[in-house]
Amino acid sequence: MIHSTILSNVEVIAFDADDTLFINEPYFEEAERKFCVLFEDYLSHQSLSKILFNTQIDNLPIYGYGIKGYILSMIEAAIKITNGTGSTKMMSKILEIGKELSRQPIVLLDGVEETLAQLHGKYKLVVATKGDLKDQQRKLHDSGLGNYFHHIEVMADKAELNYEKLFNRLEVQSENFLMIGNSLKSDVLPVLNCGGWAIHVPFHTTWEHERIDHEIVHNKFKSCKKISDILPLLL
Repeated sequence: MIHSTILSNVEVIAFDADDTLFINEPYFEEAERKFCVLFEDYLSHQSLSKILFNTQIDNLPIYGYGIKGYILSMIEAAIKITNGTGSTKMMSKILEIGKELSRQPIVLLDGVEETLAQLHGKYKLVVATKGDLKDQQRKLHDSGLGNYFHHIEVMADKAELNYEKLFNRLEVQSENFLMIGNSLKSDVLPVLNCGGWAIHVPFHTTWEHERIDHEIVHNKFKSCKKISDILPLLL
């Protein structure tokens, strides 16, 4: 359990973006629903979702995270589902689902801007997020939050090695680094393993790939119900 007196050595606070600063996963869930409706004559929605998910996971080492990889995975999944007989009209609809995804509005989560405003100037604030570079830059620009951050890092992955590279770029020691995010798998565990601090702020829905099946007990970890709950620990 983190105590505020211990957090006095934190110099850099990194925030995940998607589903920590603003809504993201519900948009992907809606895109998946539309994909399943498009191919529901072939298989059940559950089976279609499983094929799409497995295709995404297989493609992560190739395409990485984000909208572009998701679109390509939908196209590949469609080829599998239809045994290569899918029409060009179906493929066009998949592309439109992807374009709709990239046009979704940026909706800040409750308390985000107020929290950043109170921390700004007292800590070096950065964004550390996965995803497509261009799309994440667009979302952060449209969010209006850019001025709060010293640095924005769009990471290929969030493994320990990626965080260690981030520490080097920011010229910060792991014991002076705090990560805040909604994913226990990506935002919490690797940072703790590197010797840093982590606060989990859960979102109401989580992508299956980001879920873990065990509880985290660590003296540098805390879970908060909402992002503004971090303030008493840091101010």
